[in-house]
Formats: sequence, C-alpha cells, structure tokens
Amino acid sequence: MMKSMHKFFAALALLLFANSAFAQCDVTVEVGDNLTFSVGSSMEMPADCAEITLTIKHTGTLPAAAMGHNWVLTKTADFQPVAQAGLGAGVANNYLPSDDARIIAATKLIGGGESDTITFSTEGMEAGGDYTFFCSFPGHWAVMKGTFALN
Repeated sequence: MMKSMHKFFAALALLLFANSAFAQCDVTVEVGDNLTFSVGSSMEMPADCAEITLTIKHTGTLPAAAMGHNWVLTKTADFQPVAQAGLGAGVANNYLPSDDARIIAATKLIGGGESDTITFSTEGMEAGGDYTFFCSFPGHWAVMKGTFALN
C-alpha cells in the first residue's frame, strides 16, 4: 500500500511539474483599435520551450480590413524586408508574402472580437538571438513591433 501511494504521489508531482513547464510556454497577446500590443515592446519566453503557443485577441470593434492586426515573428534583420514584401500580398494573405522562409511564425489577420492561436517550434532559434515581432498590416509595422527573446 505504501509503495503504491509513493508511486502515485511521484506521478502526481511529475504531472504537476510538467504542466507548470508547459504553461510558461503559452502567451496571450491582446490588441485593440489602437496600435499597441498588450505585451508592450518586448517579449521573453523561456529558452527551454520547445514549442510556444501564442493567442492573439482583438479586443476592439473594427473589422480586419479597417484595423486588422496579426503577430509575426522574424529575425530582426528580416523584419522590414518581410513587412515591405507583405504590402503587396493584400488582406487575403494577411499582408505577408506566402511561403516566405524568413517568417518564423505568424497568426492570421484578425478584426474586432476575433482571436487566433498558433503553436510554433523554437527549433533553430537561438537563446538570446535577435528577433522582432510585429503587426504586418500596412503602416502598423512601423510602430507595432518589439523584441522577442528566448532566455
């Protein structure tokens, strides 16, 4: 009896530890009818996250065509070229060039009351590397941007 209780509590402790480890790899970012991310201009995630699940929620009321927002992650050196290339892609393509290897992760473009969730691998990303997150809607990327780090 004592041995089975010990195994039960060991399994329970492992489960709780695993759940807490996964929880730190999830993040929610809110945006509204203004040009700001709720996380400000920097985001840090634990370097031991093999995958990150990000949810973007648009708390505003305007539709995506008027005040759409998304969350895009690239290396900092690729940020402006990707944002500029996205201008020609249009709203139907989330203002992102299709099949662009420079894009590490991206949500779809959402309007007021909508949300989108993505899960992306951090494989190939460097702890302490130079990454930028931004909204690719035309004109937004100039101010809706920040640094992203795995630490």
